[in-house]
Amino acid sequence: MTDFTLFIFGCIFVIIIIMNEEQQLKLHSKVFILPLLGVFFIWFIYWVEIQFDLNFNKYGIFPRTIVGLRGVLFSHFIHSNTSHLFNNSIPLFVLLLCVRFFYKEVSYKVLLYGGFFTGFFTWLIARESYHIGASGMVYLLFSFVFFSGILKRHYRLVALSLMIIFLYGSMIWYIMPVKEGMSWEGHLSGFLVGIIFSFVFKNTGIVRENYEFTPTDFDLLFDENGNFSPPGDEEVKESNSD
Repeated sequence: MTDFTLFIFGCIFVIIIIMNEEQQLKLHSKVFILPLLGVFFIWFIYWVEIQFDLNFNKYGIFPRTIVGLRGVLFSHFIHSNTSHLFNNSIPLFVLLLCVRFFYKEVSYKVLLYGGFFTGFFTWLIARESYHIGASGMVYLLFSFVFFSGILKRHYRLVALSLMIIFLYGSMIWYIMPVKEGMSWEGHLSGFLVGIIFSFVFKNTGIVRENYEFTPTDFDLLFDENGNFSPPGDEEVKESNSD
């Protein structure tokens, strides 16, 4: 078994551990459809390029030009080489799985609207070059999952946030121009959009649970102000007043 396979199964195992019993019972193959389709599609696009000797880089984002706007829709599916593709595939699968399961109520909105705004912000701020790759989406999902868990303060989502920061925390460095030839602008755009969406959908889906405790016989010995007041005290006070 390869390190990649072990990594994927390890991530899935951790996700299952932080689910509650009801969520575990609902876990089925449908949860994996979107992550698998997402990874399959970007690999399929790359295969088409290789098989038919094509180059789709021109369909990437070229900032502040009309023709470059098409990249807002297409750039996420285009990759320059197998290394670029492989590096995006692993986190894309894991993060899509997290969003689809724990944030299913808003998962498609995050992907569709988030992907659009990530591409559009990249088009606004990036250098004059073609910007391609699913890394903007990866940063969008990473940021959304992490900050949503912190904002919602639900203990399972916080646990998920800690798992995500443990796995991919080093990604934060690449929202800055630390490596030549890397679209840090796309990373930054996805990261910021993810933060915005975590606030927008703060009160949607799983939220922090408020617990109400059933009073016991011991609790009845105290009044609403916390003073010791065993049963019968009120009758004694009334008789004394008489």
